Amino acid sequence: MRTEQHPDLTDPRIGAPFFSTWRVGSPERQAETVEAIARTWERRPWPANGLLGYHVYAGHDGSTLMHYSQWSGEQAFEAFVKTHRQERVDEIDTAVPGIERVGLGRYRRYRSRERAVGDERVPGLVVTVRVDFEAGERRGEWVDLVLKALGDDPEGHAGLVSAHFHLSTDGGHVLNYAEWESAEAYDRALAAPSGEAWERVRTYPGVVGFAGSRYAHVLGLLPG
Repeated sequence: MRTEQHPDLTDPRIGAPFFSTWRVGSPERQAETVEAIARTWERRPWPANGLLGYHVYAGHDGSTLMHYSQWSGEQAFEAFVKTHRQERVDEIDTAVPGIERVGLGRYRRYRSRERAVGDERVPGLVVTVRVDFEAGERRGEWVDLVLKALGDDPEGHAGLVSAHFHLSTDGGHVLNYAEWESAEAYDRALAAPSGEAWERVRTYPGVVGFAGSRYAHVLGLLPG
């Protein structure tokens, strides 16, 4: 079934969170692809007990879609690929030809800054930030520094609803999935003066690059 609710990234049943990106080329094709995904999935039975939820986001760049799927484990995903994935891909590609599938990232959630108890804000913006590291660097320690900096600077990040840090299973990067009240709240946080804690985050040894993207949650699919 479809849902407008944003996903719960802290669900303890999630053993294998996956993120992937498609390039579709224009806002019109973004909308067409989202509807093609919804039709394709809704006309078929839910493919696996191990799939807890599937969510799609439209990039503010007007060209991309991000996919976030919540799996109980990688074995459940591999079984889906063998039995159910291709028929869905074929139907979506027939409806919207020319989709470029950029790649699939496999992760484990490491830590989160969860929303406060009683906080019922609906995120108006989702931001993902990929942070690349040199081989062998301590990604978890960097995440710990970020969470401490957030805790020490509540006013500067008042518009942040939650932040969820994922470590890629290939060992190369961290992906932060952050929910914000709005794009304006995110822009205010970016423009705010930063102190020593954030300087340590930015200059942490082994960090070799940052890349951020902005999204709107446009489709959620859950088992009925």
